[in-house]
Amino acid sequence: MAGSCLKGRFLSVFDYKTEKYIVAKNKKVGVLYRVIQLSIIGYIIGWVFVSKKGYQETDEAIQSSVITKLKGVSVTNTSESGLLVWGPEDYVIPPQGEAVLFVVTNFLETPNQKLGYCAESPKVLDGHCRVDRDCDKGKMVVAGNGIMSGRCLRKDESSNGTCEIYGWCPIERKFKPQGPLLTNAENFTIYIKNFIQFPKFKFSKSNVLETTDDSYLKKCRYDEELHPYCPIFRLGDITQRARYNFQDMSTFGGSIGIMISWNCDLDKGYSHCHPQYYFTRLDISVSNTTIATGFNFRHTRYFKNATGESYRSLFKVYGVRFNIMVHGKAGMFSIIPTAINVASGLALMGAGAFFCDMVLLYLMKKGNSYRERKFEDCRSKKSTSEDNSVEDKKAAMEQENLTF
Repeated sequence: MAGSCLKGRFLSVFDYKTEKYIVAKNKKVGVLYRVIQLSIIGYIIGWVFVSKKGYQETDEAIQSSVITKLKGVSVTNTSESGLLVWGPEDYVIPPQGEAVLFVVTNFLETPNQKLGYCAESPKVLDGHCRVDRDCDKGKMVVAGNGIMSGRCLRKDESSNGTCEIYGWCPIERKFKPQGPLLTNAENFTIYIKNFIQFPKFKFSKSNVLETTDDSYLKKCRYDEELHPYCPIFRLGDITQRARYNFQDMSTFGGSIGIMISWNCDLDKGYSHCHPQYYFTRLDISVSNTTIATGFNFRHTRYFKNATGESYRSLFKVYGVRFNIMVHGKAGMFSIIPTAINVASGLALMGAGAFFCDMVLLYLMKKGNSYRERKFEDCRSKKSTSEDNSVEDKKAAMEQENLTF
């Protein structure tokens, strides 16, 4: 007897158990169920497959190379430098053509500096003094220009002075520029050559038109409609696309971000993968109340006179810094994401049925009647004759439709 019982339990593992379906004729719940079904179908088709292309395998690990080149000439004439002609090798820093570059639009020069002794700038707080002992000999001046010599230089005994330092003298001239010196810098042009590759799909492309016409790049300018594959931009047009005026940025400088976006649907073919350009200013906040706007830094030019003495000219340069960023995503049909999204949609259909069951069980007035028909109690074989009659009634109910 025990052996047959174990055998029966073992064989029951291979039984197939189907769900029991009950038709509940309730228009409100029926309409709710159809609305949920249509919403899920609309979400799967409209959002997942059409908008987000859920049937595609994607690759966002874009590999990119950016090469830049600027062209344009400007002339400046100052009391310190005299008449100067500025070419790309002078105003582009660094000149190697990288994805981050700086274009000089203005500068302040402190010429003919020589190592020696002079007074520290009064704008350097750590260099203020009243007597010589305030200037520790050999101490570096914090945010200053040299090493203290131990002397306090004052106009008279009743006034404060500044420490004498050993450094490049005379010290840097401290004043604000009144206007840009490279006035026609907005007419300079920048050539941005970008190569991209999506390794998963072995797909590569460039933002330069594939043509045998050698003169194309010499006469074209970027235009979204006419010349989308001519990556030559006028600097004034770049800042204008970022909604700022180039001349307003030229005096104190600024920072512009150039983003090249490649969103490629490879199911449509090679010719449907195009670069999109976006421009924004990076050195200001949303409220535009920061004191840190603009961009500048210092660099020097060293030389020697006829007697071999070393001199230098210190330049504080202002200008526009360009940050070129490349982002992209490519997609191509694949059966795996398609199957996953279809299965997710079917699972959501089941969630809709579960929600309608909860409505019938707990929110409808005749939820108890629905519960009696949906859930059955298991009884043992020692049931009374009354239990048998109940089972017969339940078997009859399975063939009738419920009405609420």
